[in-house]
Amino acid sequence: MAGRRDGLLTRNSNGNSLRGSRIAVAITIGVLLGCVFAFLYPHGLFRSDPQIINPRLVKSNLQDGSPSCESPERLKMLKSDIVALSEKNADLKKQVRELTEKLRLAEQGKDQAQKQFMVLGEQHKAGPFGTVKSLRTNPTLIPDESVNPRLAKILEEVAVRKELIVALANSNVKSSLEVWFANIKRVGIPNYLVVALDDDIENFCKSNNVPVYKRDPDEGIDSVARTGGNHAVSGLKFRILREFLQLGYSVLLSDIDIVYLQNPFDYLYRDSDVESMTDGHNNYTAYGYNDVFDEPAMGWARYAHTMRIWVYNSGFFYIRPTIPSIELLDRVADRLAHSKAWDQAVFNEELFFPSHPGYTGLHASRRTMDFYLFMNSKVLFKTVRKDAKLKKLKPVIVHVNYHPDKLSRMKAVVEFYVNGKQDALDPFPDGSNW
Repeated sequence: MAGRRDGLLTRNSNGNSLRGSRIAVAITIGVLLGCVFAFLYPHGLFRSDPQIINPRLVKSNLQDGSPSCESPERLKMLKSDIVALSEKNADLKKQVRELTEKLRLAEQGKDQAQKQFMVLGEQHKAGPFGTVKSLRTNPTLIPDESVNPRLAKILEEVAVRKELIVALANSNVKSSLEVWFANIKRVGIPNYLVVALDDDIENFCKSNNVPVYKRDPDEGIDSVARTGGNHAVSGLKFRILREFLQLGYSVLLSDIDIVYLQNPFDYLYRDSDVESMTDGHNNYTAYGYNDVFDEPAMGWARYAHTMRIWVYNSGFFYIRPTIPSIELLDRVADRLAHSKAWDQAVFNEELFFPSHPGYTGLHASRRTMDFYLFMNSKVLFKTVRKDAKLKKLKPVIVHVNYHPDKLSRMKAVVEFYVNGKQDALDPFPDGSNW
């Protein structure tokens, strides 16, 4: 009994000793944690006063005196931040537009790029009969904004999908210009630009909210621009258009004596360097025909076959930014600078004449526009207005190029096609009175 009691006493004393040491350790840990929290959170763990939680803010408030003194400066900082964010947002939007445009152009030119690679990339065998197609569309050149930064900025705002209508004008055509842009606005064409050749036209366009660009002074151009007639001014366009193409834009060059009835960009093919309206008035003259020349003195060989096509109109054509297109502009501008030639004749000679001894022809692709959609005034006044079915056709544009009384005929075209006045074209002769 005594031995058993001694064992119990010994175990109890050991248990008490172990329990006491555990309590001491717990107290020590509690004291240490209390010290740590006291150091990290001197103002209490669960207090929510922001001025106490952020001692730097308290210090700032104490130094500045009162929050009312700080508000104007903070508002100014906030406004500055908003402006900076707005500018950044504008830059991002611009990048999105540029990337979207690049994607569209990439998709549009994907098939053509594959053809270019097939033609230019490596030699290959011809496919089965009837399946071989040659390269028709030349690749566009790399834009160079350093050519004219001011124009580049204007085109970025005006152009749609890197293309726009461009017209040259001086004060001699002011009345026709008003009809020209009034109908462009009516149709709802946003991408057009007037190249003002004098201050009066520049101010006139600005007063009518018409996009306008006036070139930097150039005596070689300005002397003609101020006093030149239709043909002289028309010849300037080949020099001026070069910068547009160098900047990477396709241009639909337009004379002023044109009435717009629909958006022409909806009717372009864009598969050639130059896509032009014709001076032809039927399928033969517009698109080409076999003209047989008869020389009876040759006997058995009296008939000689020739190919004929009426000229492209240099007052309305779509030109893509390609190397052949720029070469065309350079060739025409150079010839006009050294001879008194008609720009339309030179334009067609450079487009159509083949290479021969002493002359290297231009390798530019070309397309003739539908002469009923892109209508010249000979087609309208000699044929269309006299045909009940053709009168119902609505052209894209009417170019009053065959008649000198341009303004009155332009207004009559508007009356007929826009206002529905069926006899508006009747008073005019087929041709001119002289």
